[in-house]
Amino acid sequence: MTMLQILWFFLIGLLFAAFFFLDGFDYGVGMAVKTLAHNEAERTQLIRTIGPVWDGNEVWLITAGGAMFASFPYWYATLFSGYYLILLVILVGLIIRGVSFEFRAQSPMEKKPRWDNTLALGSLIVPFFFGVMFISMIKGMPIDAQGNIQAHFFDYFNWFSIVGGVALTLLTYLHGLNYIALKTTGAIQARAQNYSQAFYWVLYLGEVIFALLLLFQTDFIKVHPLSTLLGLALIVAFSVLAHANTFKNRNGWAFVFSGLTLVSLVALLFSGLFPRLMISSISSQYDLMIKSASSSNYTLIVMTIATLVLVPCILVYTAFAYWIFRKRIEMPRVEVR
Repeated sequence: MTMLQILWFFLIGLLFAAFFFLDGFDYGVGMAVKTLAHNEAERTQLIRTIGPVWDGNEVWLITAGGAMFASFPYWYATLFSGYYLILLVILVGLIIRGVSFEFRAQSPMEKKPRWDNTLALGSLIVPFFFGVMFISMIKGMPIDAQGNIQAHFFDYFNWFSIVGGVALTLLTYLHGLNYIALKTTGAIQARAQNYSQAFYWVLYLGEVIFALLLLFQTDFIKVHPLSTLLGLALIVAFSVLAHANTFKNRNGWAFVFSGLTLVSLVALLFSGLFPRLMISSISSQYDLMIKSASSSNYTLIVMTIATLVLVPCILVYTAFAYWIFRKRIEMPRVEVR
């Protein structure tokens, strides 16, 4: 296993972490349109908080998928063929979210609720099925000697993967509530803080169940005991810090810590997998390994050079977009058409 192979495994994990930090709150805001807002003016206020940035945030998901394809083509082939239906559902969720933003803005008042429903549904689908996919992957899938997944329904959907899907959905919802508290004014801001303070107690219960399932349903504690325990500790610590800051009206810090909770979760999953890419439940000799599933050294060198040029441009653009739209969003005056 070379340093370049390890570097690209780390970078793909970093790209997924950036995606969940930056796009995670988009899904939370999307769900909040149906669960937090009480009228059309508040729903419009919520959508305007993410309107300028949601599509830019999804660039990190596309970049992570592209990096996986180019640096670990065997991982990409096994994952995308084995999780074809789940990834199709995630794609549908992403599409109906994007369509909802555009169609809602052009619809008359009486038709806006249908696009609010599709926005909330798409925002719920994406994190839930990502949680199911990642958790079933670390539990182990029936991967054969040729790298094909021959899975049944319960390999994808079991207690562990469903808890993981619900936990990831709740984390993104809380991340979205903290973002709303940071970006809005008025009644919706106070309500977002109240919801966040209440739902963190539910999250703690979910984290305990997730930690127990992780310890007993995976080999993480056996293979990487220190990084596994550290990852679980960071998830709990960042959750507590985010929760504590909601009580002190420190909305910025609450948002940062809820984002770091998601980053810690991704770090826990990738550190537990290392040096594997996917785990075979048939036999450990069929595990997909970093050293045998990567592209050539030349390809990795070219990718590294391209990354050094392109990633700073993306970061500058992202920072610029957030700086331009940094002001809080007030409740708009809604015109009935």
